[in-house]
Amino acid sequence: MKRGNWRAGRGALLAIMAFGTAMPALAQQVDVGAPPPPADELNKPKPDTAQEDAGAGPRADTQRRARSHMLHPRDPSPSSLAGDTQSSPPPGLIGDWQDIRTRLGERGIGLSARYASETAYNFTGGDRSLVAETGQFDVGALLDLDKLLGWGGAALQGTVTWRRGIDLTTTAGLGALQQVQEVYGRGQTVRVTQLWLQQKLGDKVEVKLGRTNPGDDFAVFSCHFQNLSFCGAQPGNLVGDYWYNWPVSQWGANVHVDVAPGVYIQGGAYEVNPRNLESTFFIGHFKGATGVLLPAEIGWTRGGDEGKVGSYKFGGWISTADGDDLVLDVNRQPRAVTGLAPLQHSSRYGVFASVQQQLTGTSKDGRSLTGFSMFANVTFADRATSLTDNQVSVGLFYKGLAPSLPGDVIGLAVARTNVNGRIDTADRLAGKPARDAEYAAELYYSVSPTEWLVVQPNVQWIHQPGGVKNAKDVGVLGLKFALTL
Repeated sequence: MKRGNWRAGRGALLAIMAFGTAMPALAQQVDVGAPPPPADELNKPKPDTAQEDAGAGPRADTQRRARSHMLHPRDPSPSSLAGDTQSSPPPGLIGDWQDIRTRLGERGIGLSARYASETAYNFTGGDRSLVAETGQFDVGALLDLDKLLGWGGAALQGTVTWRRGIDLTTTAGLGALQQVQEVYGRGQTVRVTQLWLQQKLGDKVEVKLGRTNPGDDFAVFSCHFQNLSFCGAQPGNLVGDYWYNWPVSQWGANVHVDVAPGVYIQGGAYEVNPRNLESTFFIGHFKGATGVLLPAEIGWTRGGDEGKVGSYKFGGWISTADGDDLVLDVNRQPRAVTGLAPLQHSSRYGVFASVQQQLTGTSKDGRSLTGFSMFANVTFADRATSLTDNQVSVGLFYKGLAPSLPGDVIGLAVARTNVNGRIDTADRLAGKPARDAEYAAELYYSVSPTEWLVVQPNVQWIHQPGGVKNAKDVGVLGLKFALTL
């Protein structure tokens, strides 16, 4: 990377850090696919804004990370239900045993623990049919520094994750671009996934810094599906060599500003450092950075009780880290012919859009409770350096098919992940089959027999795995379950 680019990126990171001393957490995003909360929770009186901002809530639940904005309504349902593997879980199996959670919450301490498992069997496609299981165990603590230290509007979040198991996509030779068990990604190891400080500055500004990742703050999307095509911040699924999603963390900061009722803007800066992908345990690295990732986003959200919960956000990013040209060498000739070093680009970039909208049914306090909701995510990355340069995913959720079953949700989604057309010449010269795009679909049904358990069978279908036009389609039966403590 050129020294001037690194200095410019470092200056942007320092400027954001100087804007505030800490950061309001993962501002809760609308999640129309989240199962409706238990009836007893819905019937509880809604806390006033001061209580909610202090992390008190009806049960002093400080794990309810979303701090409400005066002008920016957010879905106040838990930021990660048991089955959403890319954020911290709500209280579960042990509940409020001996009033421990209540007493800790009164002191500003929220604790969480969960194990999420994803099993998959490819009944067609791949090199061989196998059953594989993989999972994630995570523990987290959210500290309300107002209650603990009298530090108004501040909070500290720490989360450690451990991923283990077998990846069906690789082991069975499925050849898919997007994993059929999203929870396997980024190595089977223990990581510090979150260690950040957050701060509210008045009613309209939030600042956050520490060990985090851009997918926690930008292009945020839930992880209810098991196929990676529909999980997490979409840019990380396309350009994961420098945009890192959960469970990888990196040094970063962002500033979120509410500019009008329901309308916000935010910008951030995150270290690009390949050492963050190492499989050995570490808190954070201070050497090895190759650049800075600079995302920005503008969005509008709608909550309320009118059955029209929605979220619309648009953004983009630029990375100051150098990137190899996908096809050309230093002399701008095909690398597949010359074998020379790749042409270097001094930056990488892309744009994204994400829409969630409740279509029918009821809602309360900004949570969709019944009926249909839809989502659409679109991301484009630069064609010079990105092997997969765009992805489109759309889907539907329906809540209330069997009202007697708690947490009853049906999810259906389809996605297209495009292989950059610039690679055609290199593939042809190397004798590889022609590639176009991979098409994925998933249907799941989720229920929560208890508030600490989610059980979610699913079926997936992948057409043209790897984007290879003549590749055999892949069919997968899956089971996702999560248990929270």
